Amino acid sequence: PLQNDSWGKQYSHALFKAMSHMLCIGYGQQAPEGMTDVWLTMLSMIVGATCYAMFIGHATALIQSLDSSRRQYQEKYKQVEQYMSFHKLPGDTRQRIHEYYEHRYQGKMFDEENILGELSEPLKEEIINFNCRNLVANMPLFANADPNFVTAMLTKLRFEVFQPGDFIIREGTVGKKMYFIQHGVVSILTKGNKETKLSDGSYFGEICLLTRGRRTASVR
Repeated sequence: PLQNDSWGKQYSHALFKAMSHMLCIGYGQQAPEGMTDVWLTMLSMIVGATCYAMFIGHATALIQSLDSSRRQYQEKYKQVEQYMSFHKLPGDTRQRIHEYYEHRYQGKMFDEENILGELSEPLKEEIINFNCRNLVANMPLFANADPNFVTAMLTKLRFEVFQPGDFIIREGTVGKKMYFIQHGVVSILTKGNKETKLSDGSYFGEICLLTRGRRTASVR
């Protein structure tokens, strides 16, 4: 009966039948009658289902590639969750680990060391100076320093995140690092229970680097 209908109606019915076969939801307007129709319908459904699966696969890969850094973070955090479950870590420790990852990576993960390592030295220095511009602006130590000295210092810095209550350094330990505070507040605790606060733009731990001695205070 469709032979006498318009081209638009014929193509609409053909498209409906093809989509029904591809999605495996039916036979179209009518079920196959003869054996030839049955085999053609099965072949059509197999080809359609294969094309549909390929379409879904390509679409999924495209969506994932649009935000690969977030996908990498999610995959990494799944491993962390499996690790915590395997070792049966307590709930408060799991929460602290979760908060650490949220603050450290903010939902995205990059291989920054590898990315910077592939760039030329001028580009690498330019990016480091840009990323650390707020730290340099708030740091009195860098205010009147030579730009080459500042750049040399920045290339040696390593970004670290500490949570409330974490001991950054402990009194009596050998000091091998000094710290610059980009954001946050730390407490310096001495033997006499005297507490001193340091905030953005401050630094600590430099004495042990110069004297190669032990820490004279704890910082958290």
